[in-house]
Amino acid sequence: MKPGNAIFLFILLYTATTILPSYSQPYRNPLTLPPALSGNFGELRSNHFHSGIDFKTAQSANKPIFAVEDGYVSRISVAPGGYGLALYIDHPATGHTSVYAHLNSFSDKIARYVEEKQYELERFQVNLHPEEGLLPVKRGEQIALSGNTGSTGGPHLHFEIRDTRSEEPLDALSFLPPVPDTRKPELRGIAFYPVEGKGVVNGSSQPLRLQVGKDKSGNPLAPGSAIHAWGRIGVGVKAYDRMNGQSNIYGVKHIRLFVDDEPVFNSRIDRFSFAQTRMLNAHIDFDDWKERRSFYMKSFIEPGNKLPFYQAKNSGYIDINEERDYRFRYELEDLYGNLLTYTFTVKGQPQTLPEKDQCGHYMSWNFDNAFMEPGFSLSIPRGNLYYDVCYRHAASKSRTYYSDVHQVNNRPVPLHNRAEIWLSMHTDTLQHRHQYGIVKINDNGSENWIGGTYKQGGITASIRELGDRYAVTADTLPPVITPLEPAGWVNQKRIRVRLRDDKSWIAAFRG
Repeated sequence: MKPGNAIFLFILLYTATTILPSYSQPYRNPLTLPPALSGNFGELRSNHFHSGIDFKTAQSANKPIFAVEDGYVSRISVAPGGYGLALYIDHPATGHTSVYAHLNSFSDKIARYVEEKQYELERFQVNLHPEEGLLPVKRGEQIALSGNTGSTGGPHLHFEIRDTRSEEPLDALSFLPPVPDTRKPELRGIAFYPVEGKGVVNGSSQPLRLQVGKDKSGNPLAPGSAIHAWGRIGVGVKAYDRMNGQSNIYGVKHIRLFVDDEPVFNSRIDRFSFAQTRMLNAHIDFDDWKERRSFYMKSFIEPGNKLPFYQAKNSGYIDINEERDYRFRYELEDLYGNLLTYTFTVKGQPQTLPEKDQCGHYMSWNFDNAFMEPGFSLSIPRGNLYYDVCYRHAASKSRTYYSDVHQVNNRPVPLHNRAEIWLSMHTDTLQHRHQYGIVKINDNGSENWIGGTYKQGGITASIRELGDRYAVTADTLPPVITPLEPAGWVNQKRIRVRLRDDKSWIAAFRG
């Protein structure tokens, strides 16, 4: 979370009406507005794949939301972040669960149930699981009003279809009436990744990323420079999908790579598990994402990448071992069959393979890994690295913090779950040691609170990637509560309060 203010907005009133339209599709649309999307399934997001589709709601809240099929409410979530106000409806006849998130309010019968539970539990934030049949709904029944609650950048409806048994999200567009879409995906760039010690591209073992422009008709142009390669390489692509009448960019559903007309790599995102969604960081060029917030998608599979939607020959790696032209072809396709084909040439040219850098501390993707030095330790359990890493550490003295500042590796490396770090403190003056915590220090000097636990003269905490700087600080100031426009509470029939904390965020609140 960004340092500074954590803002919670919570609403203590729910209103709705009931409308019962009828449609003949397998599932009806959850809105009566003409369908327009701001996000699609499998779209690349920070640390996760998008698990649903985002319906536009005319840039406003309070649009009626309808159940897409007969079923019953199986879960209700009310939270200041995440999905905000959200409904989960099980549909036993199909084995699916539909999800409706970022709502502004629930229908009357659902709102009464939620309010009773909030008072019973004496808290705003609840995660409720009504018993089967307690809150039945019919296809086309109004269940909520759209909103902007939770972690969202503007009013919209986040909608999902999940497999009820596995809870895996599915591509909801596959189960709804078609959205107007005759536009093919567009390609923005291609990238080349020489395997260290085994491959080279244009004389270098470093990744080569090339932006791809468009001609006047909108078709992608050929690469701006020749590509000469030798040895083993992987390639990647930066691309997005488009839809009729929309300025948004979307994720590409289906990517195929051919070399000399032979299939090399194939990915198609139809479903995934939430346990694997962070593995997006193995699917993308993580270095480029961290540095430029750009999404290149790899067309090769590193050993720790266990995502289920790939098919590949030789894990997608290509051996350039003849002096000739290698003909590459990408096919990018969306759900509705709109297809973009892009071809380019890689010239096989013998080049000296740069030697691998000497590594002082090697970490294997398939083992438990650890690093220790005076004042610092790092533990990475097996299953957290997607590829082998040459770990490099640096530490510097600090008068600002209670510890040295530790650079935990010299480049970004994603972790699938967590690693544990321990930082020794050179100063320990606080009576209440729970106020100590580790912060991540950003390039601009700002801080992100990580927290942690006092242990053996230092603080231990979990991190989710390598490549950042950390130090120990303290949070000694309590949160601040500010009423928002209290004069309007009675007329608006809602209470609005802002909670702020300068470092460690809000752990819990009651009202």
